[in-house]
Amino acid sequence: ADFLSINKLKFDSFFYYLLPFAYTGVLILLVFMQPDLGTSLVYLAILIIMLFVAGVKIKYLVFTFLAGLSSVPVLWIFLKDYQKNRLILFLNPNLDPLGGGYNVIQSRIAIGSGGFLGNGIFSGLQSQLNFLPAQHTDFIFSVVGEELGFVGTILLLGLYAIILWRGIKIALEARDLLGTLLATGAVSFLFFHIVVNIGMAMGMLPATGLPLPFLSYGGSFMISNLIAIGILLNVELHKIKW
Repeated sequence: ADFLSINKLKFDSFFYYLLPFAYTGVLILLVFMQPDLGTSLVYLAILIIMLFVAGVKIKYLVFTFLAGLSSVPVLWIFLKDYQKNRLILFLNPNLDPLGGGYNVIQSRIAIGSGGFLGNGIFSGLQSQLNFLPAQHTDFIFSVVGEELGFVGTILLLGLYAIILWRGIKIALEARDLLGTLLATGAVSFLFFHIVVNIGMAMGMLPATGLPLPFLSYGGSFMISNLIAIGILLNVELHKIKW
């Protein structure tokens, strides 16, 4: 964010446009080599959104998008076998209902069985009988859908919407570009984790293992969530020049 705010006027140059990718590319590459494809793609998406907010030319972003599409065949070569399997089973989990497609199938069953009002807290069959895997991390949204139903999931999405809306408002009201970019990065971090996790639980996106903010079990991820909120609060605190 600091680099983008300082060099905003230089982004007419394609060379300066590529520098942020060089700086963050090492981090993204290390995460990808873990291997953690989902998190690396989230970091890349956050960078692109911050570049857009910083005022980078649209044609540069379009070029990046097209370059990304053209690199998919190359990326496929470097994917692990289980990652390739996840992408294939995303299209049809029933190809391997007891193996790679099991998680998504059980997740859909859990969400669907919740109905409108849910089965009640600690009363979901899929979660309580352990048919639903990773229910405390990757598929925590499925537990919410099963136990609290449609109403519970809508309330949860409403709470997330309030957090994201407040974050966007803070970004728009920041006193300078640095504050705007910091808030944008924090909101993007939360947004992509929410969308990808829920999409994964509903079978609308490939299973990537991204946790759900503030709900999924995990100390380091919870700290990351709180850091994002702390950044937003700090930008809000300093929006007025004294």
